[in-house]
Amino acid sequence: MFPKPKPALKPNTYEYESEPLVKPTGFREYDARWLLGSEINLMGVEALGLGLGTLIHELGVTPEIVTGHDFRAYSASVKTALVCGLMASGCKVHDIGLALTPMAYFAQFELDVPCVAMVTASHNDNGWTGVKMGTDRPLTFGPDEMTRLREIVLAARFRIRGGGGYAFVENFPARYIADLTNRPKLKRRLKVVCACGNGTAGAFAPQVLQAVGCEVVPLDCDLDHSFPKYNPNTEDMKMLHAMSDEVLRVNADVALGFDGDGDRCGVVDDTGEEIFADKVGVMLARDISAQHSNSTFVADVKSTGLFMTDPVLRANNARTEYWKTGHSYMKRRVNEIGAIAGFEKSGHFFFNKPLGRGYDDGLIFALAVCDMLDRNPAKRMSDLKNALPKTWSSPTMAPHCADEIKYRVVDEVVKHFERAKQAGEKVAGEPIRDLVTVNGVRVTVADGTWGLVRASSNKPELVVVVESPASEARMRDMFKAVDAVLRTHPEVGEYNQTI
Repeated sequence: MFPKPKPALKPNTYEYESEPLVKPTGFREYDARWLLGSEINLMGVEALGLGLGTLIHELGVTPEIVTGHDFRAYSASVKTALVCGLMASGCKVHDIGLALTPMAYFAQFELDVPCVAMVTASHNDNGWTGVKMGTDRPLTFGPDEMTRLREIVLAARFRIRGGGGYAFVENFPARYIADLTNRPKLKRRLKVVCACGNGTAGAFAPQVLQAVGCEVVPLDCDLDHSFPKYNPNTEDMKMLHAMSDEVLRVNADVALGFDGDGDRCGVVDDTGEEIFADKVGVMLARDISAQHSNSTFVADVKSTGLFMTDPVLRANNARTEYWKTGHSYMKRRVNEIGAIAGFEKSGHFFFNKPLGRGYDDGLIFALAVCDMLDRNPAKRMSDLKNALPKTWSSPTMAPHCADEIKYRVVDEVVKHFERAKQAGEKVAGEPIRDLVTVNGVRVTVADGTWGLVRASSNKPELVVVVESPASEARMRDMFKAVDAVLRTHPEVGEYNQTI
């Protein structure tokens, strides 16, 4: 038997050292995230491993699994506890050691292993830990699997059985790097700032870019799990500003920045201007659709409206579908409809055949940007960006809202805008043209200005994004309109950043 997890335990007690702590809210829509110590302890992580192994057997999948861990002071310990649980449930574990999340996804294919459990807190602050899981490559868990895993773990419905095992895969990163770089070198000598925020990607990204022919200028590529300057988060303006400063200092062609577990990439152009990932997605969609006719793309609901209106994409007969935000949702949709690529505003990009294997990989994203520049030798990154129709976009803004109530708040916001549309009310001074409610609510008014409110899937926050093709003032009008609705809910706190 294994003890039933408790939702709370007092540290520095016998109980804390003898019982599993697992706060229920750590089971998110498509992965798991907890504050280590206060929301989950190592015995709780072992319970998670037992639960995951039990679910793997329940699903009828071959009980073999890839594990890896990101670069944080405690990630290796968390992985060891997870492995103990997986082995006790009868799983054979293939441990690839320190790794990027996409390296673990690649290992499923390279080692012919069906399942994955990558220990990472991604871009979250230090203190957070988590696991990204899947049993059907290249997909990762969605709400159905996470709900069932939560039920098994919290009720201690574990099946402890024999047959488990462990193998450490030596020098696996070399196989991943070789897979990415076994290709022709760039014809154009690109000077690239490679920014890693002292996170895991620093051990791998500079090698990859150098191997394809880039002149690499490393920025914060030394591993330091204290993250002394800023979190390795490609949406963090501190990181983007540091990338901008370095581009201007060294006169680089582009800066490519990677988040804590390497599945996202951020871009700064040659003039030092940060380009939001959805706009980079439109640029890459233009490039890809010029080579592959009738391309289908998927964009998440936070992304720019240009995917639908861009004249170049229309001329190339490209089609884009907007879908739920979240790497698991996007991966699943890209593969369901056979899209050649999927683009998420957060910087998760999914490249399907012939460009990739369908999962999100920040380094494949980075190489796609380099290839785009290579195919346009007379143009700089800023030229390609300036060729897009002008829109005014906000960063991804995140007002605090507790995990226990954020979905209820979003449901009420959705109902507010549905009632407004039905009643013919105006939003930001314009009639509502369209509502997309596949993930929160995206309200678009007559002049194309839109605003989005959804619940964050991995933090106690809401997500707010606004954009206008008309003017910066109209973008700000939409933000005021959306924020006014949120301010009717006292549970919604301050923003992490605003426009």
